[in-house]
Order: sequence, then structure tokens, then C-alpha cells
Amino acid sequence: GKVFENTADVAVPDNGAAVTSTVDVTGVTGNAPASLEVGVDVVHTYRGDLVVDLVAPDGTAYRLKDRSGTDSADDVRTTYTVDASGETADGTWKLRVQDVSAQDTGHVDAFRLTF
Repeated sequence: GKVFENTADVAVPDNGAAVTSTVDVTGVTGNAPASLEVGVDVVHTYRGDLVVDLVAPDGTAYRLKDRSGTDSADDVRTTYTVDASGETADGTWKLRVQDVSAQDTGHVDAFRLTF
């Protein structure tokens, strides 16, 4: 499929406001697929602190990852699959990441969408 990616680092403040990484999708006709692949690469020293959402161009949020007080492992490096078939494909998609617990910090390393 077509891949759209943002590899610019975005700092995730400790126990702070949500931050976003954006990807501008162009040239994809119609709606997004029912199995939109969302590649997430976040460097972080306690990934359980993180809440991660995909935000469609119309503002609809899709929860990819909830916080987990017991998940002390490093980093979120995975591909999520989202049913985004109700969304127009073209437009600005956002990965929204929030650190909801004190002490550990990190950054968004990359955000990828595969249509």
C-alpha cells in the first residue's frame, strides 16, 4: 500500500499535555481502509505511562494504547490496525501521545500510515 510517514522527533513532556505528530495524506481516493496500519515508534523509559490515539482528519480519535501502571518496559514500537473505513483518507492525520504519570520521559520517533 501507500505509506505516509513522519520521522521528526516530538518530545513527550513528563506527566504533561498531549503532543502530536502529523502525517498529510494526499492522493488516496475515497475512504481509509478497514485495516489501516498505524506504525508507532515512541522512545520512552516506562511505556505504561503512555496513552496513544490516532486522530483522523475530521477529529475522530481511535485509541491505540491505554495507560498501564504495570508495564514498565521501554518504548512502544508496534503496528496497530484500525478500522478507519468511515474516514476520508486524504487529509491531516495525527498521532496523539500523552504521558499521564510522573518521572519517565521520551519522544515520538516516527509515525507511519499504510493505506
